[in-house]
Amino acid sequence: MNEKNVTLKNSEKIAFIGSFATMLSAGIPILEVVNSLLEDSKGGQRKILETLREDLIQGKHLYVTFSKFPRVFDKVTVSVLKASEEAGTLDVTLRDLKLTIQKEVEFSDKVRSAMIYPFFIGIVFFGVLLMILVVVVPKISTVFMRLNVDLPLPTKILIFLSNVLVKNTFALIIGLSVVVAGIIVLYRRKRSVLLELFYSLPLVSTLIQETDITRFSRSLHLLLSSGLPITEALELTSDVVIKRKTREIIRTSRDMVLGGKKLSEGFRSAKGYIPSIMIKLMEAGEKTGTLDKSMQDISEYFDYEVTNTLKMLTALLEPILLVAVGVVVGGMMIAIISPVYGLISQVGRH
Repeated sequence: MNEKNVTLKNSEKIAFIGSFATMLSAGIPILEVVNSLLEDSKGGQRKILETLREDLIQGKHLYVTFSKFPRVFDKVTVSVLKASEEAGTLDVTLRDLKLTIQKEVEFSDKVRSAMIYPFFIGIVFFGVLLMILVVVVPKISTVFMRLNVDLPLPTKILIFLSNVLVKNTFALIIGLSVVVAGIIVLYRRKRSVLLELFYSLPLVSTLIQETDITRFSRSLHLLLSSGLPITEALELTSDVVIKRKTREIIRTSRDMVLGGKKLSEGFRSAKGYIPSIMIKLMEAGEKTGTLDKSMQDISEYFDYEVTNTLKMLTALLEPILLVAVGVVVGGMMIAIISPVYGLISQVGRH
């Protein structure tokens, strides 16, 4: 198995780092820790531990091994471990790292769970739509054609769509495949442009901004706590954010810090985009020499804000989706039923 292709589930990563931290804190030598963990390991975790054992025997550091597995341990994690090994605080840092990964996983789960409901409604909607067009409409249209009924425009459109779907299924699949392939190619070539457009949508923009601040502040807290210089920490945290604008603000702030200014001054220059409370907490941390603690407070505050934003988005999406589904399905049923009522009224006259 190629080291660069090795992956671990979030639960496996948390358990792996937690076990390491617990055993090291108990005073067990690191090589014994690795051998102990190897007894019950399998898959990607076993590959990591085997590589780690070989590297330790050769006198290499833990962070060197972890850097060989980029899909498991990102640059922030590797840098934190490097700083902690140099400072001799590996067991403490591993515990902090475990907590940080747990919070990040919980954070991601909140976002994912908020998207489940709209996705489920979308699947149900397309399932009902497909069933009506493939099963219901062809049977009804056969009756209408035999009776030679003058159909309203919505019913004609519905029958046309049903005929396209039923009689040209193969061509439709090819057409959809070409469209999907085109979208994939466009996404790969213009990914950043398309994502920036999506991120600029009103409610999505607020959510992504708060998500960026949460990730940035949490990562910066971890890096500063491990003893990394602030300029190096800022360079690493610029890679954990989503929006290009947030990344530019972090890098501009880093340049200002290199020029002898405070971090809060760099973020104050982006006031309006960066919330005032974040700048104030930064300033307080710089005055008291506890910037790392301030960054933790910022991450916890905006984690709460993201939760509220997600709740609001979900609360808005639920009625909108239900109304949209009701209108479309109701419109289709009316298009089917209205000619039937027309036939009944004609029979009643005769």
